[in-house]
Amino acid sequence: MKKIRCPKCGNVIYFDESEVDENGTFVTSCPECGKKVGVRLKIAKKSVAQAPLSKEEDKAASDSVVSPTVAEPSENFGKLVVIENRFHYKQEFPLHLGDNFIGRASRSSHVDCAIATDDPSMDMTHCVVNVSRDRNGRLKYILRDGPSNTGTFVGNELLGDHERRVIEDGTLFTLGATSIILSLE
Repeated sequence: MKKIRCPKCGNVIYFDESEVDENGTFVTSCPECGKKVGVRLKIAKKSVAQAPLSKEEDKAASDSVVSPTVAEPSENFGKLVVIENRFHYKQEFPLHLGDNFIGRASRSSHVDCAIATDDPSMDMTHCVVNVSRDRNGRLKYILRDGPSNTGTFVGNELLGDHERRVIEDGTLFTLGATSIILSLE
């Protein structure tokens, strides 16, 4: 039996290695919050029609088996770094292509970046960072408000209801009392 922890609610999810597919991937939904959780394990390759191994070959094969590890994402799209303050601790959220919904963590919120905070001025779905590629294949990041009750600020400027703002590495934006920095490292 193996166990993984849900990144959203922290619930422990147990699974058997027999549930891992031939690519070493195991995907399930958290029974507590419903978040889709996936893990990729390194597995030893097995051929379908394999002759029995001699004792020496069997020992060599067992020595070469790699222990399971979580795979790293194939491409880095940057991350959001939540700056620690009196409402919450420092948190980091990796970004993916498409819309990355940002908001306050709760059992009923279904956002990609669920910030664990006591900040009452942050909405459950406060804003969105869209990651896409331009014509030259470079990544671009566009921030828009949720719409939220308190608004989304870039620097000291409030984003309008339908306004979109291109943000870059190091851009600081604020949701209620929560400050976030886009980091492309």
